[in-house]
Amino acid sequence: MDFNVKKLASDAGVFFTRAVQFTEEKLGQAEKTELDPHLENLISRADSTKNWTEKILRQTEVLLQPNPSARIEEFIYDKLDKKLPSRMTTAELLGQYMLDAAKEFGADSPYGSTLITVGEYQKRLGGAEREFLQTSAAAFLSPLRNFLEGDWRTISKEKRLLENRRLDLDICKARLKKAKQAEAKAAAEHELRVAQTEFDRQAEVTRLLLEGISSTHLNHLRCLQDFAEAQTTYFSQCHHHMQELQRELHRCANAVGAPHSSAASSNPAFPSDHSSPGASFSACDPKPGPLSMEPPATGTRKAKVLYDYDAHDASELSLLADELITVYTVPGMDPDWLVGERGNEKGKVPVTYLELLS
Repeated sequence: MDFNVKKLASDAGVFFTRAVQFTEEKLGQAEKTELDPHLENLISRADSTKNWTEKILRQTEVLLQPNPSARIEEFIYDKLDKKLPSRMTTAELLGQYMLDAAKEFGADSPYGSTLITVGEYQKRLGGAEREFLQTSAAAFLSPLRNFLEGDWRTISKEKRLLENRRLDLDICKARLKKAKQAEAKAAAEHELRVAQTEFDRQAEVTRLLLEGISSTHLNHLRCLQDFAEAQTTYFSQCHHHMQELQRELHRCANAVGAPHSSAASSNPAFPSDHSSPGASFSACDPKPGPLSMEPPATGTRKAKVLYDYDAHDASELSLLADELITVYTVPGMDPDWLVGERGNEKGKVPVTYLELLS
């Protein structure tokens, strides 16, 4: 018990002496040992790395999970080392609502069948989002957290020890200056040598740790690349799903709105037989046949392609951004589509992917 009391008193005395030294340095009343420029630069670089890692981590968490309550729940489960309960993404939840609504309105009705189509694609979008969140958490967020909670804590501890050794060194320097008697000077000089040795040793340990920040930057660079790749995959999947959804909605709208025995059947390019080449313009058929467009072109003009477009079947024409093609329409054709020609190639092209030129 006596030992603990004495140690506590000694620690309190050391803390007080360091506080006095620190305060006098701030007031310009005491000299301060400066670190060498290389070590100062390493400390500054490490502090910047820590500060920006925290900001990037927090903002990425907001990007991936905008709901603050959900982020707090994830944080608590992570600290408790427990698995977070499975939660539907917002797109999956919306898709499920649409599917449930379709059951009530009737899956065979136009509205009900469209709800099913859109709902299924919303669930696909939600699945892509879930995969993106999981990949980003493992490949990007976890390494950043590991740095802040692991390496940086070690660096911070060693930096504090270095500052304490520096204060102890300057305290010993001040005592040596104040010593008058030979015996007091000898004791002060011995304390100064010990303090200088401990300071130099701690400075070297801290320097080695801080130089490891370069490896941290390389690791974070790889994590950034993985994060960007995950985003690219996610947005590509979303783009693909939405193209598919748009195509399905166009086909179903044509099937509901286009008569099968009037203009389409009277036009040679659109015979009533669904197995014939032009049937895809007027029926909700997932596998239309190739186009055979022989009627005279109506409103032939040039068009510039705005985005790449991959044909989904033989009736469509694939496009490359910035290329010029010839486009025209034919009677009875869906207004959202045109016939496009590139040399000997011909097929349907979506109007939204084109800039029509005069």
